[in-house]
Amino acid sequence: MIVTGSFLLLSSLGACTHEARLPTLRITLGEQRIRVEVADEPAERSQGLQYRKTLGADRGMLFVYPDEAPRSFWMEYTTIPLSIAFIDKSGRVFHMADMSPLDRSTVSSHGEAQYALEMNQGWFVAHDVGPGSMVSGLPDPSKN
Repeated sequence: MIVTGSFLLLSSLGACTHEARLPTLRITLGEQRIRVEVADEPAERSQGLQYRKTLGADRGMLFVYPDEAPRSFWMEYTTIPLSIAFIDKSGRVFHMADMSPLDRSTVSSHGEAQYALEMNQGWFVAHDVGPGSMVSGLPDPSKN
């Protein structure tokens, strides 16, 4: 009984940090290898990086969708300044935008995206990543 109570208390404390326990994957973006958390379920995509205080260097969150469609993101509960890259099914970055913390306005993909990648704001510019850059190592969305 005490063990169960401790487990529940520890689980609750972990939940208070709002840090997802998502699988990670190494992908290559241009010439850069990065580690990303993979958000491929609706609840994971909805949570995203909300409530996080930091995001490590060369770390990000990859949103994986079952199909290509226009996508929109917002930052209402996200306190980290982020940049987002929208990626088509072939792994080509086609649109990018900076997003401000706690902003309720939406950032749209301006096309049909299969993936979206969030990184610390300025990471893409610092690593010479832009529209037309290719991403390799992306997960197959049909395997969800």
